[in-house]
Order: sequence, then structure tokens, then C-alpha cells
Amino acid sequence: MRTFIYMVRHGDSPKEGNERTRGLTEKGKLDAQRIAEVLKDEGINTVISSPYSRSILTVEPLAKQIGQEVLIIEDLKERIFTAENERISDSELFPLLEKSYVDPNFSLKGGETNAECQKRVVKVLKEILNTYIGKKVVIGTHGLVMTLMMGDYDLSYDLTFLHNTSKPDIYRMEFNGQELVKVNRIWESHRFK
Repeated sequence: MRTFIYMVRHGDSPKEGNERTRGLTEKGKLDAQRIAEVLKDEGINTVISSPYSRSILTVEPLAKQIGQEVLIIEDLKERIFTAENERISDSELFPLLEKSYVDPNFSLKGGETNAECQKRVVKVLKEILNTYIGKKVVIGTHGLVMTLMMGDYDLSYDLTFLHNTSKPDIYRMEFNGQELVKVNRIWESHRFK
């Protein structure tokens, strides 16, 4: 039986603030409405999200549209980069990501490695696949977390892939049991309509 997972990378969020509570910019809010529009005819059964505000707010309009609450799963949170919970600037983040992909066990003090984050989030994805067999599930997520989950099934989902994603973005993953059958990017085809 086929199960579909829709990875929804969160929309644009403010450049500063707390990692957990940063919301969406005006563009991010508009894009969240567009995501609901793009996915309205997909037959989504369940909407799950990272506990971070920007991810929840990105998928919330879709959940409301199908008459559901967003289910929050703590272990879908963004990779913990530092002990502090503040956003890391892009100029600091990009070299950190490079090092993390060269050495999956690299982390800053108090932070999490790519390997640790991947283990955490893939465990959740496997549980979702077991719980929602034959269903269509949206996961509100983060670029790196999404890439690490997808990369566990196919190594072509790597740092280059991450750099080529947008905020927001949508990838539909089709599974046969726990086996990934195919992936389609569906945000790109709707972006400029």
C-alpha cells in the first residue's frame, strides 16, 4: 500500500530571534496560504509539524482547510546548532553546513551533529510511515531536517540539494511500506501561477 509524505519546508521567517519562536514574514504568511491552495486537491489526511513556530504557521492554513489541528512532534525540530537558541546568520551557517556534510559527526559546542539529527528525524519518519499506512501526510519541516530525512533514503539529497531548495518548498515522497519509490517537487510547478 502506498503512503505519501509531503515535506513542506517552512516559509520565509525573520532573520533574527529565537529559533523556536520565530514566526513568518509577510511573504511567509502569504506563501502559507498558497501552500494550502496547492495541496487542497491532494486528499491530505494528516498535518504534522516541527514544534518551531515558522513550521507550524506554514502548514496551519492547510490543517484548518481540512478541519484538523496540526500535530506537533518535538523530534522533528530543527538541528540544534548551538547551546543558545538564537538564529545563526547565513554567513555563519553555510560554512557550518559544509563542515557538517564533510564530517557528519561535526558539531559546535552544545550542538547536535548531522548524524545525530538524521537519526532522530528518520526515526520519526519511519514511525509516521508505520502509523499512517496508505495515507497522505504533510510534514511541516526545515530545509536541513528535510534533506537529512530524504538523504537517508537517497544520497543525492545532499548539501547541493539543500542549497537548491526554496522557502517554502514542497516535495511529495511516495513510499511502498518503508521503501521510497519516488519523489516529486510540487512547489516549483505552482510557484509562478
